[in-house]
Amino acid sequence: MIRSFLTVSTGTLASRLLGFIRDSMLAALLGAGPLADAFLLAFQLVNVIRRLLTEGALNAALVPAWLRVREGEGAVIAAAFAGRVLGTVSAALIAAAVLIGLLMPLLMTALAPGFAGHPTLQMAVDDARLMLPYLAFAGPVTVTMALMNAQHRFFLTAFSPLLFNIALIAVMGVLIAWRYDAANAALTLAATVGVAGLLQLSILLLGGGGSAARPVRISFNAEMRTFLGKASRGMMASSAPQLLVIAGAVVASSSPAAVTWLYFANRLIELPLGIVGITMGTVLVPELTRALRAEDATALARAQSRGLELAVGFALPATLGLIVLSVPIVRMLFEHGVFAASDATATAQMLTWLAFGLPAHVLLKALSPAFFARHDTLTPLLATLKGLAVAIVLAVILGQIFGPSGIAAAIACGAWSSALALIRRGAATFGFSIDGAVRRRLPRIALAALAMGGLLWLAGLLMPALDAHGLAQAALLIIVITGAAAIYGLLLALFGVIGWNDAVSAFRQTALPGLRDEGPRAI
Repeated sequence: MIRSFLTVSTGTLASRLLGFIRDSMLAALLGAGPLADAFLLAFQLVNVIRRLLTEGALNAALVPAWLRVREGEGAVIAAAFAGRVLGTVSAALIAAAVLIGLLMPLLMTALAPGFAGHPTLQMAVDDARLMLPYLAFAGPVTVTMALMNAQHRFFLTAFSPLLFNIALIAVMGVLIAWRYDAANAALTLAATVGVAGLLQLSILLLGGGGSAARPVRISFNAEMRTFLGKASRGMMASSAPQLLVIAGAVVASSSPAAVTWLYFANRLIELPLGIVGITMGTVLVPELTRALRAEDATALARAQSRGLELAVGFALPATLGLIVLSVPIVRMLFEHGVFAASDATATAQMLTWLAFGLPAHVLLKALSPAFFARHDTLTPLLATLKGLAVAIVLAVILGQIFGPSGIAAAIACGAWSSALALIRRGAATFGFSIDGAVRRRLPRIALAALAMGGLLWLAGLLMPALDAHGLAQAALLIIVITGAAAIYGLLLALFGVIGWNDAVSAFRQTALPGLRDEGPRAI
């Protein structure tokens, strides 16, 4: 499982890094204001749908169902089932895109009530309608990626999302070089989103991703309705972090530029969350499903233990790093072009509060597969809905008292509410199976992360140059972050969590053998 995790994590990291380049260029092109608020609200809506569908969420329903059919009735019947899913999901999303396009003014008014009566609302509607063709490609992309994950073909599914960002970056490069005005640039970028979806689908089909789904048919029989019902619940639950941000944007829309600040702050949260979250969906769900079907309690405990260990090992240092270095990171990435210093300061304040919710988001991603593998998508959905309710109520209250930063704090509280609800329910129903090794290593991981965070805080005090701007700041910040990561790794080795031989063996192991033995002592 460790090797699969590394493959998916590497692809996700590359995609997120390209996403930072994309967002840095977006900030330089659009700045922070009505035009940026309109574009980013529309983009956030499409981005939520993209992640809800293509970044591992559908595995919650499709992977266990496909594996059950293949093992019980054979590969031919499984391919026919996958073909019905492919045809039905694609047709449903095309119909949804048309309906959403017609109702877009109402939808945008509901998502951003603060835009009502202002030109910002019409700009958001225009941008969102141009992005909608992406949904037509998201259906087959979703099913194809899920089937490839179920067959342990992780490489293409991990790296094909890079095309989405590559297309947008290429177009923005042309727009900057030709000095397009911001209004036309926003419309051009909105139209590019659909093209990016076509590129991703093309590379998956060329790589043989559609071979496990034949023949392609549309079906709404009882079997398919049951599957789609479970899938929709699982996808909603898997997209809790993005839905919480959308909820925050509803309240933030009444404050000028707050939607933009929230978007860019959340983009930094999505780097560690994406690495852990997508990996949990693409790797852990298939492993847990196999362990449950084989009634192998040992394999089940080891799979859940490695998933929790890997998630915590990434989340804790990332949380502390984002809190301590929020200001220099935001300034380095986004304070360019028409994105002013005051915008960077407001974004950094929101980032600090959002970071407090990152461990809760990661816990949701690490624990939800235990429910998904048992075909229970309702419990994670209810936990997500509870978190959304908490976030909206607190956003209204805290937003009035503390402004945009209060909205970010409300989102973090909503995440913790969802995580705690899921932990209580899981402990009461089946109990989370973790082995003795993870119980020993988790406190050591936490101690190493706290020590690293303390050193980062001292570095910020001792090096005022971190608040500088320009290439010198970027170089120094990269050195500090790299040094912190190295120190974290050394502390893990010192505390007996990882070792050099373990790290090397992790790259050499296949996915399933990693569950049969003690596994590498790696996070």
